[in-house]
Amino acid sequence: MQSSIIQIGNSKGVRLSKEVLIRSGIQKDIDIQVKKEEIKIVPAKKDKKINDFAAASETSFAKDWLRPEEEEAWKSYR
Repeated sequence: MQSSIIQIGNSKGVRLSKEVLIRSGIQKDIDIQVKKEEIKIVPAKKDKKINDFAAASETSFAKDWLRPEEEEAWKSYR
């Protein structure tokens, strides 16, 4: 199946069809794994420690990622 990256507000996203979600068995929460030239979506693990760590990391990284200098630096990749 092919799809396209679409604009969703200030972010980008991929729309998944109902059939894809049914066939995958993924119902709600997901983990996103990233490698060079690859994005993998898998069902989220129910390990609360990992989720707490991810939330703390997101808050920490947001301080750096949401700066105007970062937006400017990443413009060429849009």
